[in-house]
Amino acid sequence: MSTLTAAVDLRPVPASVPVARHLVLDLLGAWKAPHDAGDAALLVTELVANVVDHVAGQASFTVELSLSEDWLRISVVDGSALRPVVQQFEVGAPRGRGMRLVESIADRWGAEDHADGKAVWFELAAPQP
Repeated sequence: MSTLTAAVDLRPVPASVPVARHLVLDLLGAWKAPHDAGDAALLVTELVANVVDHVAGQASFTVELSLSEDWLRISVVDGSALRPVVQQFEVGAPRGRGMRLVESIADRWGAEDHADGKAVWFELAAPQP
């Protein structure tokens, strides 16, 4: 199987959250990816929402997708060096559960240096027959 890739630059504004989610759903459908598109869309929503919430004054950020063999990798690249934090669950907190979802649902995830900022990524394995 060849590797399929896509990347899109978005502005760090609230409207980019549903754009990223729909982009992932559309690409996975077009690629006929066997991965759980709902999980991928949920997790990219969380990563993009983090950029919108925490990276002010930046012109754009990039969502990158790569489908190769049995793995789907989605990265969100921004210009901030601040790494995401998996917060403790607090019942009354209205926010702060996004990275806990990523940690719970993704098969693998991480953050790494990228140019003048970072890339936060997750990977989903294809379902086994």
